[in-house]
Amino acid sequence: MNIKNLEKTLSENEYPGRGIVIGKSEDGKYAVSAYWIMGRSENSRNRVFVEDGEGLRTQAFDESKMVDPHLIIYWPVRVLGNKTIVTNGDQTDTINDGLKDGKTFEQSLLSREFEDDAPNYTPRISGLMNVEGGKFDFSMSILKSDSGDGSRCNRYTYDYSNPKEGVGRYIHTYMGNGSPLPSFEGEPELVELKGDIDELTDKIWNSLNADNKVSLYVRYIDIATGKYESRIVNRNK
Repeated sequence: MNIKNLEKTLSENEYPGRGIVIGKSEDGKYAVSAYWIMGRSENSRNRVFVEDGEGLRTQAFDESKMVDPHLIIYWPVRVLGNKTIVTNGDQTDTINDGLKDGKTFEQSLLSREFEDDAPNYTPRISGLMNVEGGKFDFSMSILKSDSGDGSRCNRYTYDYSNPKEGVGRYIHTYMGNGSPLPSFEGEPELVELKGDIDELTDKIWNSLNADNKVSLYVRYIDIATGKYESRIVNRNK
């Protein structure tokens, strides 16, 4: 099993875009999730994360500079019972509504495609964490264009039961910087998850490209009790 060093993986990619990491803590006690946003334009960089109830939303840092909220303002995290939804767009609400209607994670996303930001066609990446009865499993999804063809959508869903301690799965929107931006390829990457919530938060934030990083959110959920704690780091203060 080729498990990558998360810090090295992040630091070697100038622009992974938005990223999701989900896995289990080194001591096996916590379900771990991390989500971050990056930006190249002033509009993308003009954002902060704000915790709202059990969820998380993006918000303009300077409302007077917000040009277009489309694809920029959304809820990256929502909680539905014992399930935590983490995504890079407003498909958080699609998944939340679908689960309420009795659909599966995969079924809920059948109505969605990649983002309408040609020529990049940014993939929609999503995760669903299930913590119940002292057990933890999760799923991840990516909806992406077929080799940059905006008329075709490829859908991939990955399910992980009884995840290994100290290991996470990492999925991100872009393979790196470019024009157009190259979409993520392959299965979510295996990465190391070491340390407590503060250590992991620092490692991720300090490894992301200093010019492009915008905000980071990390959550540790106690698998035995379902209680959680979170950390937010915003570039804009």
